[in-house]
Amino acid sequence: MRLTFLGHAAFLLEAEGVTIAIDPFITGNPAAPAGVNIKADYILVSHGHGDHVGDAVAIAKQSGGTIVSVYELANYCARQGTKVHPMHIGGACDFGPFKVKLTQALHGSSAGGDTGPAEYLGNPCGFLVTVGGKTIYHAGDTGLFGDMALIGRLNSIDVALLPIGDNFTMGPADALEAVKMLNPQQVVPMHYNTWPLIAQDPAAFKKAVEEQTAARVTILQPGESLKMG
Repeated sequence: MRLTFLGHAAFLLEAEGVTIAIDPFITGNPAAPAGVNIKADYILVSHGHGDHVGDAVAIAKQSGGTIVSVYELANYCARQGTKVHPMHIGGACDFGPFKVKLTQALHGSSAGGDTGPAEYLGNPCGFLVTVGGKTIYHAGDTGLFGDMALIGRLNSIDVALLPIGDNFTMGPADALEAVKMLNPQQVVPMHYNTWPLIAQDPAAFKKAVEEQTAARVTILQPGESLKMG
């Protein structure tokens, strides 16, 4: 099983003969590895903002993959000609090689809005992905919330992908509190240093987490991978 960081909040998960892209923001992403070309069987999209939907529609059309997201965002992608699987927060679905459950996230979700009216695309979400006997939690863009303790109690999380950039999401201090509630074995920070507004020191975050919790922190540079079991 291999989890590859593609910059910002984008990841590629390869396991059990299936390739899953999460929030595949590649085009226009200054942190994305040069020349990356994604093909995916499934594309998980946490919310409608452009730095998370990213290339999801193009990837789905090119590879024949299925976009998985909340109902409103899935329908938005379907109108653009992609295969979709709509879900909603609290719901889970077994796709065969892997299972996905949607969690809440405290954020917004819309398309457009920069130059005209924004289109509402449902609630933002996070993902619990269970594959090959491992569970990966991608928190999406979120602020800290108390039910992370419930997520941690009900799920044995092997890897938590947590935003630390602040301003739009949790910053390092809140992300540390999230680790304490989620109790994962390993943490990978994301959604930081893409632009100056969300600049953070991941080494300082790693030090704080490993001093105050039992979790290990792996700092991935864009293009680097974490291999699991």
